[in-house]
Amino acid sequence: MSDTNQFPEVSLLRFIRHSLEILKNPLPFHRANFLKYGNFFRLNIGFGKSVIFIRDADFLSYVLQKNQRNFSKSSIQTKDLAKYIGRGLLTSEGEEWQKQRRLIQPAFHKSQLSLLLQMVNAVIERELNKIKINQEFDVFPVFNDLAFQTVVKSLFSSEISDFELRQLQNTTEITQQMLVKELRQPYLGWWFKLTGKIQYHINLIDQSRDILQKLVTQRKQSEIKHNDLLDILLDAKYEDGSSMKDTQLLDEILILFAAGHETTSNALTFTCELIARNPVVQLKILDEIKEVKKESCDLMLWIKNAKYIKAVIEESMRLYPPAYFIDRVNNEKDCFKDFDLPKKSNLLFSVYEIHRHPDFWEDPELFKPERFLDENVKFSKNYFPFGAGQRMCIGNNFAMYEMILTIINMVERYEIVEKKTPIKIKPLITLKPLDAVLEFKTRQ
Repeated sequence: MSDTNQFPEVSLLRFIRHSLEILKNPLPFHRANFLKYGNFFRLNIGFGKSVIFIRDADFLSYVLQKNQRNFSKSSIQTKDLAKYIGRGLLTSEGEEWQKQRRLIQPAFHKSQLSLLLQMVNAVIERELNKIKINQEFDVFPVFNDLAFQTVVKSLFSSEISDFELRQLQNTTEITQQMLVKELRQPYLGWWFKLTGKIQYHINLIDQSRDILQKLVTQRKQSEIKHNDLLDILLDAKYEDGSSMKDTQLLDEILILFAAGHETTSNALTFTCELIARNPVVQLKILDEIKEVKKESCDLMLWIKNAKYIKAVIEESMRLYPPAYFIDRVNNEKDCFKDFDLPKKSNLLFSVYEIHRHPDFWEDPELFKPERFLDENVKFSKNYFPFGAGQRMCIGNNFAMYEMILTIINMVERYEIVEKKTPIKIKPLITLKPLDAVLEFKTRQ
């Protein structure tokens, strides 16, 4: 075995020299290093601090599935993110995480989600009315509102006001931008604390908690059952028969807001961008919609039979994975291939690069939805849009149902005008679209 120091090194000086471009978009910097050094390199980010960047799919499978017991999430999520959204499924570890996962999992079973589909579809239909006809506009705000409204309505039905909803949405987005600054400029951590920037954003989160606490209290005092996610979470019991405390419930709700709407709105926007640049794909989607809706009025059957639409979304998430990196730390020393990993090595897997790696994908830079019509590809060890293993995203089915219904409703109503310019990206905590300007026409 080789010593871990034999990972190709990217110096702290080079990191600082490129800090401004990394703050704006770190992906070109990472790609240049991968092309120069191969599938592994060590990036020095401070005195005695480093991160090992990886684009090896086998290694990621090893960490998430084969030897997942030895790997935990890094402080990026368990500490940096947790200080804003608390300790829930996304940010907890070990027994704490297992306890919460067992409690919450039933809320996301397919049978339970099927009960929410009518409400989800109604939100989608209403939000798509915001699409402007015969003029160019940035579509991301439409899908951002759509995804956030869907999560909120699935949790709270109709109990939340538009003002409260907007405040929750704005706080979620503003705190994410602050966290990005902290992660990409770690050498300014002292300045963020000294100037009160971190505390300001924590105060915003506390205001969101007050809104959520009011809604939870009102629901507990009400005798009306809404059969939404909040009812399920309030009724859920631990193995000892106890219920979730309000503080824990608010943490889980904040995580659903942060993770649930962000990834979906990004994926929908990128999917529309790709459809606009591939008119043949758009026609195939329209043909499938006609067949799907001809067979049944059942929303779950629409989702089940919309196989090409699902393939389009999956290919979109291959090229533009919303969760474009996965971080882990090994609890004990480990090894993979020719590399030894000392205890507590910081690992950062680039899902973006794995999804575009020529060793794993034919024509990796091309948009080819048909590749996902092969059932074997979807479960390939090279594809990680929702992670993998025990910590695979708990809301993956909810997100897919929502996105398929959105594409069905949208393409049936509107033609997305063909566009030629390259797609722009804005990597934050998730991979976001930038200047997603498209034009829509009403279908005749």
